[in-house]
Amino acid sequence: MSKLSRQFKVPDELANLYDFANTLDVRHFTHHGVQHPQSDELASAKEFAVWMRQRGLLLADARVSPAMLATALELRSLIRDYLQRDPPERSKNRDSVRALNKVLKLFPLLATARDDGGMVLKPARDDALAGLSSIIAELYDGSRNGTLDRLKMCASDECRRVFFDRSKPATRRWCMSSLCGNRMKTRNYRERQRNAE
Repeated sequence: MSKLSRQFKVPDELANLYDFANTLDVRHFTHHGVQHPQSDELASAKEFAVWMRQRGLLLADARVSPAMLATALELRSLIRDYLQRDPPERSKNRDSVRALNKVLKLFPLLATARDDGGMVLKPARDDALAGLSSIIAELYDGSRNGTLDRLKMCASDECRRVFFDRSKPATRRWCMSSLCGNRMKTRNYRERQRNAE
């Protein structure tokens, strides 16, 4: 769990998925006169390994190859594409679902019995990408218990950050109403004023 997932009170069972989706920062707005810098925490195999290690998703001696990084970036892109849609629309886009299913096959999971009598999904892989299978397990568990519907992408084209919707009716559209929401509402208001003239 990262500082951001803690700060925004993302449930532990979705924290790695949230963090993974947000390793790509495409925000391109100006706030208080400062342009937000875009970044990618997974810009190289080395950075990807560091990110995985920080979250306990990478075995100490595991090596990440450029091909593994490419697989991880494809997974991230498809997860972000899936999360950008409204929850009821996610399964309706057949191309998106087909592409996501294709990459999910690379991360098989095994059901394992726990000491407490419960079950848990564990990675079937035993290489450096096994940790991403844990993220797939979060995706699966979240879809099964309904919490994945609260993981959304900010509706602002200048932001596109994934956020956890903590509102009671689960109808938030922006990661932060005070920033992205205000910016969008102000822009829409000004456009309506121009069109009314």
